Amino acid sequence: MGSSIKGSVPSLRSEGATRDNRYGRGWYFSLFLCLSATFRALQASSLLFSSFISRLLSPSSMAKEVSNGDHNSVTKPPPTPSPLRNSKFFQSNMRILVTGGAGFIGSHLVDKLMQNEKNEVIVADNYFTGSKDNLRKWIGHPRFELIRHDVTEPLLIEVDQIYHLACPASPIFYKYNPVKTIKTNVIGTLNMLGLAKRVGARILLTSTSEVYGDPLVHPQEESYWGNVNPIGVRSCYDEGKRVAETLMFDYHRQHGIEIRIARIFNTYGPRMNIDDGRVVSNFIAQAIRGESLTVQAPGTQTRSFCYVSDMVDGLVRLMEGDNTGPINIGNPGEFTMLELAETVKELINPKVEISMVENTPDDPRQRKPDITKAKELLGWEPNVKLREGLPLMEEDFRLRLGVAKN
Repeated sequence: MGSSIKGSVPSLRSEGATRDNRYGRGWYFSLFLCLSATFRALQASSLLFSSFISRLLSPSSMAKEVSNGDHNSVTKPPPTPSPLRNSKFFQSNMRILVTGGAGFIGSHLVDKLMQNEKNEVIVADNYFTGSKDNLRKWIGHPRFELIRHDVTEPLLIEVDQIYHLACPASPIFYKYNPVKTIKTNVIGTLNMLGLAKRVGARILLTSTSEVYGDPLVHPQEESYWGNVNPIGVRSCYDEGKRVAETLMFDYHRQHGIEIRIARIFNTYGPRMNIDDGRVVSNFIAQAIRGESLTVQAPGTQTRSFCYVSDMVDGLVRLMEGDNTGPINIGNPGEFTMLELAETVKELINPKVEISMVENTPDDPRQRKPDITKAKELLGWEPNVKLREGLPLMEEDFRLRLGVAKN
């Protein structure tokens, strides 16, 4: 009995060992199959990922070329606008934001845009240099909205186009608070670009001929990089606009924002601020009051003057066209300051005297736009001559000053 028990034990152990070996080999084999399948899946995923990256980085899918006059820039596709823009059964009005729309050029632009019954115009202005009085005929109109707003703060609205004009353009105003001026140019432009990115709007920036500084090239064409003092008393405006242009193109290249940049030259016309420090308004106000016309020495420095209706027409053409810019918008007719003073004296008050005063720092010696690109790409050129525009401005100034013409 004892021997039979002893003989059975090795037999049980042998069977257990055989069973353990068989199950062990099966487990290893299953593990091998799982690892092989995982490896093949990773290979397939890697191939798919590589293919996706290749397609993502290919020029055909990633970017497109956009005409920019002298050169082409590569940009991402623009953000998608409101679904109503492509609706088959309902065509909504074009909602247009004009920052600085209560100002001189801005209010004339609003007049132009409101002539189209398919436009809804929204004006955002903090009234630092603008006035509600410039927009009085539109207040209460069902297609017009006026918002008191500073562009250095974000603005959350839904629009299709943005005309970004907000910034003091007169030396008296932009030198009064230079930090605020550069904040308006930089932070204000960032906020408007952020809005354009969010809603898929096209944005136009009114830059300035001041980006050319005291130019070493004459006349100034868009390819000229300028000669600007970065630390002068005018730099808050000059360099602020240069940074604003940089931001526009960076958002265009990085985010696909549809941008337009206009470099506007000296503009004059009704609704300019009286005594705002710009030469045309100064001369006309002085002539109406019977005061001496104060010409800054030496008087041989030149400017080119564009009537406001021509300027607005150029801005609208740029916005509606296919070119990003920058494009010069101005009148190439060039006058010295003494010539302008003599013309104002002749047309408005021949009795006034002309006196010479000290010049301001960093005052450009000459300024004249090359508008070849505006002619070729926009089909635009100014129509109103200086001798035609000055009497129209005189009439507006006399009305506001309460001085009748003798």
